[in-house]
Amino acid sequence: MAEKPEDLNLPLTVVTRIVKEALPSGVSISKEARTGLAKAASVFVLYVTSAATNIVKNKKRKALTGQDVIDAMKDIEFDRFVEPLGEALEHYKTMASARKSASMKKKDEQEDAEVIEDD
Repeated sequence: MAEKPEDLNLPLTVVTRIVKEALPSGVSISKEARTGLAKAASVFVLYVTSAATNIVKNKKRKALTGQDVIDAMKDIEFDRFVEPLGEALEHYKTMASARKSASMKKKDEQEDAEVIEDD
């Protein structure tokens, strides 16, 4: 757990980058607004995490999953985000699986190369 409440805030640089990407060109944002958005985003993340944790506890599990976060979004009535989050989760799983397959293939190729060198 965090030692200080400030430890729970999202990094201001990350929030600034996200906000700048979302703003139209030529529009700037004040430091005060960036700080406010960072705190609001941090509160939102904590709120969703709390809701997802309740789901995990009710299911008598210890690990929080991406699906728990999606279910929490439904529970806290952020339904308009459920579909995009579900798509993002599936994309993440596909990419993670592809990376794992590529890593396993590379490892197998290295092992095959070592066997050939030993002969």
